[in-house]
Amino acid sequence: MALSYKARRRWALVILLIGMPLYIIFAIAGVALLFQFTGRPPIWLEFAIYVVLGVLWVFPFKKVFMGVGQADPDAPQD
Repeated sequence: MALSYKARRRWALVILLIGMPLYIIFAIAGVALLFQFTGRPPIWLEFAIYVVLGVLWVFPFKKVFMGVGQADPDAPQD
């Protein structure tokens, strides 16, 4: 089932305002928990882990964000 343009905009807003902060909290807590058991890695590896986690969140939501910044295709043309 395809989402309408307005539904995608609303879901994108929910994801960015609620989901993204929650993801950041859980990602940082998860990495800190991992480092607690394994010890802190070199700074370049820690940076790489955070970069991968920073990009990884977008793949499940790619369809929601696709075209949200465009004009509404369902709007009547003037």
